[in-house]
Amino acid sequence: MSYQKHHSETVFTQIGNRKEEALKAVSTPIYLSTSYRHNEIGHGNGYDYTRTGNPTRDVFEEAMANLENGDKAFATSSGMSAIQLVFSLFRSGDHVITCRDVYGGSYRYFDLLEQKQGFAFTYWIGSDAHELQKQIKSNTKAIYIETPTNPLMTNIDMTAVSSVAKANNLLFIVDNTVYTPYLQKPIDEGADIVIHSATKYLAGHNDVLAGVVVSKGMELSEELAYIHNSTGSTLSPFDCWLVMRGMKTLPLRMRQHEQNAKQLMEYLESEPLVRNVLYPGKGGMLSFFLKDENRVVPFLRALNVLTFAESLGGVESLITYPATQTHAEIPVDVRNSYGLTNELLRLSVGIEHADDLIQDLKQGFAAVERKNG
Repeated sequence: MSYQKHHSETVFTQIGNRKEEALKAVSTPIYLSTSYRHNEIGHGNGYDYTRTGNPTRDVFEEAMANLENGDKAFATSSGMSAIQLVFSLFRSGDHVITCRDVYGGSYRYFDLLEQKQGFAFTYWIGSDAHELQKQIKSNTKAIYIETPTNPLMTNIDMTAVSSVAKANNLLFIVDNTVYTPYLQKPIDEGADIVIHSATKYLAGHNDVLAGVVVSKGMELSEELAYIHNSTGSTLSPFDCWLVMRGMKTLPLRMRQHEQNAKQLMEYLESEPLVRNVLYPGKGGMLSFFLKDENRVVPFLRALNVLTFAESLGGVESLITYPATQTHAEIPVDVRNSYGLTNELLRLSVGIEHADDLIQDLKQGFAAVERKNG
């Protein structure tokens, strides 16, 4: 089907349909074979070895490239391996500017690149394009951002960042995990590369580990394809199929995630024990600060519907404590300097009934008040 002539809901639902010709299967088959038979030298069917190419993975990658308006996509074994694939474009001595509020796993990897491979990183606050321009050095190669940021949920002006990147011949890389291509398409805003932890909203059911890189431009895409095949960080056929199955319902899920998140935001803004609520305006993620750090532990213990766990983007609501979970690798003084303090909790709002989620939060706060009363 043409990806350009239909609404996104149709495109997501139709992923993989009409791709299998032999038996006309509606659901893309899972090709588990690692090798492919050749009748003679030079007469193959386009597939040799599954690391280099797999029919199931090809369907997933084609869908992602089209959904993000890119030229090529590369399915990887995790979100972090997607980031690693992109940073394999660079070499020792290169400098990268990234946003200050960034996922803790990314920060850990960037620190590893600095310590072991001679990379240099500058952390930009994310709101001032003029300040961004000042951070550029002679060895700067790329600007890497999340938008919205994790966990402070700040939207970054991609068009402004793209202007700076293009004026200085830098790659512009965007982690689009939180919004997905259903809510935003960074390549349309000037990004060269888009990264996803497909574990999250794309797969959507907390049951698969996956990543995706989408690139714009054939030279860049060919370089990524060579690295992807050479390093072998490819996603298994079954996991590709699982992510595609999840993506078919992404528009439905995202609408429910967002509807619930807005209702929880309204409640939390009225809750006396909450100091501040951070919501980026759309999507299913929000964060909030308790007024007292000492109330975090009893509050989490009291919850019955929301699950205290890492990760985000699944159908089940998860509540995360960044200070000891997703962002524990970031030094305390650094976290505190930009507002990621120990009172902060992050909510990945699921698709349960909003009333049940709000009631769970209410009884959690009530339990805290009883304990401290």
